[in-house]
Amino acid sequence: MRRAIYPGSFDPVTNGHLDIIERGCKLFDEIIVSILVNPEKKPFFTIEERQDMLDEILKGISQGNCEVRVDSFRGLLVNYAVAQQANAIVRGIRAISDYEYELQMALMNRRLEPTIETVFMMPAETYSYVSSRLVKEVFELGGALEGLVPPLIERRMKEKLKRA
Repeated sequence: MRRAIYPGSFDPVTNGHLDIIERGCKLFDEIIVSILVNPEKKPFFTIEERQDMLDEILKGISQGNCEVRVDSFRGLLVNYAVAQQANAIVRGIRAISDYEYELQMALMNRRLEPTIETVFMMPAETYSYVSSRLVKEVFELGGALEGLVPPLIERRMKEKLKRA
């Protein structure tokens, strides 16, 4: 079985993330969408909220023989990948700046655990500029999120803002 880890904050999940997951299903038998627990960051959504939303959104993503599941982890990604018996780490690359950072991470991960490969995937052109950080910024300034995130995510962001 070819199992991949797709790690990230997914705060919030964007259509670019979903594009990478859907296309990753063509390469892997299973993709574990893994939310990184980073206690130093102030997230918009809690880990539990992100997991719930991803579980709901990803119900329709599994294609053919590809299984997609959601998990969370803390610590070194390669240690988590080994524990999950993964063969690969999937990373999205939008721009040269992403590549420089991701290359450093991939090389360090290879040094720490040579059995796990990193696979870089570019999102569809439509999403090449979309990031969770940018989505949150646009939302907080009152901009429209249509086409950037799934409708469920936009709805939950509006609900959360009303409660705040």
